[in-house]
Amino acid sequence: MANATQARNTQAKSILVVEDDPDIAAYLVSLFRTNGYRADAATEGPDAVEMARARRPDLVTLDLEMPRQWGPRVYRELMDLPGGAHIPVVLVTGLGGLHLMVPNAVGTVDKPFDPDLMLGIVRRALGE
Repeated sequence: MANATQARNTQAKSILVVEDDPDIAAYLVSLFRTNGYRADAATEGPDAVEMARARRPDLVTLDLEMPRQWGPRVYRELMDLPGGAHIPVVLVTGLGGLHLMVPNAVGTVDKPFDPDLMLGIVRRALGE
């Protein structure tokens, strides 16, 4: 049984959660892991870029309103990474209209969000 679980986990898609609120970040990581994804979180933009460089996630959820580095700037830095332009990004925001600053995002989820809506957007973005 452990081998089947390990095989499933090695094939699981990876998601990088970029969220400055540690409670929301932990919730999203838990939501994604519970639904079969590998998930990690970064609470600051520079950490997110380094994690994406090292781990090459299959998808990124990006909070647009972070105090130390503005979300659209983090998005541009992610897209500038080797292969970064092919990483789907789902925006997470509490303010309407900010998604217009990142027109190539594959989806936008407004806070507070419905977990089923989030999972639906993630699954579509990953081609599931």
